[in-house]
Amino acid sequence: MRKQRKFDDDDFSLTDTDTFEKFLDHDPEWDENPDGPETGDRWSTWDLSSPTERGPLPHPEWVVTELAAVDTERGMLKTGKEADVFLIRREVPETGYGTLMAAKRYRDSDHRMFHRDAGYLEGRRTRDSRVNRAVAARTAFGKEAIAGQWAYAEFGALCKLWETAQSLDVTPFTPYPVQILGTEILMEFIGTPDGVAAPRLAAIRPEDANLTDLWEQLLIGLRVLARSGYAHGDLSPYNILVHEGRLVVIDLPQIVDVVANPHGRRFLTRDVHNVLTWFRSRGLSGVDETEVVQFLCDEAGIR
Repeated sequence: MRKQRKFDDDDFSLTDTDTFEKFLDHDPEWDENPDGPETGDRWSTWDLSSPTERGPLPHPEWVVTELAAVDTERGMLKTGKEADVFLIRREVPETGYGTLMAAKRYRDSDHRMFHRDAGYLEGRRTRDSRVNRAVAARTAFGKEAIAGQWAYAEFGALCKLWETAQSLDVTPFTPYPVQILGTEILMEFIGTPDGVAAPRLAAIRPEDANLTDLWEQLLIGLRVLARSGYAHGDLSPYNILVHEGRLVVIDLPQIVDVVANPHGRRFLTRDVHNVLTWFRSRGLSGVDETEVVQFLCDEAGIR
């Protein structure tokens, strides 16, 4: 049996020939509840999320909303410090109607390592002072609150970015957010119908891609982020996918409100520097980093 590939968000030893396939060698944990579905791992959770916990309208045609649908876990796509991502198949039994989704699940407080979240969380505060104090003190309850903040921050950002892209009449550059339930986010799976995830930008060979086109797509994405008042906060070639020529940015739990966060411009500048450094190392030229940063700051309305 082939061992599943696992990797850490911040620790990569990749070559340009690396791919990010997932392997369907995972035995799902079946639900023994007598009220559970006859096939699959659980009933669809669509009806458990409120309208505000579902993706922007109109829902894409591939989103399965039928209550008779079931979810089946197909294996792990990625493991990270704060969350793991699984491949989920949601379908209506005996109809062939279904879709693949990525399920991002934030870990409980005993298995997460929020070792560098302080800067990102500046500007994120709840109305409950007790929660804010617990978050600041990193108590067990505070860590649970942080997990919820990260999950809802990512889901909310995905929704807003999708809507902003539509309002600007540009192709969305992030996965469509299907729904959130607790600390699980279900979103569009970026990959092939048989469950092979799209490669990351870091694994793309220059001769296999149009660097100018990819940079232009990314610049549009950065503009959408800035227009929405955001910086990605941790943008790099490792959290950008390339699927059939489409560039898709992932991993947004650390997204930064560049207006509310006093370090907003610094995060935005770092995002631009990280990705532009990679593009330049692959041969892209003629892009002024300072001009790009200033353009995005103007779009975001910050100095």
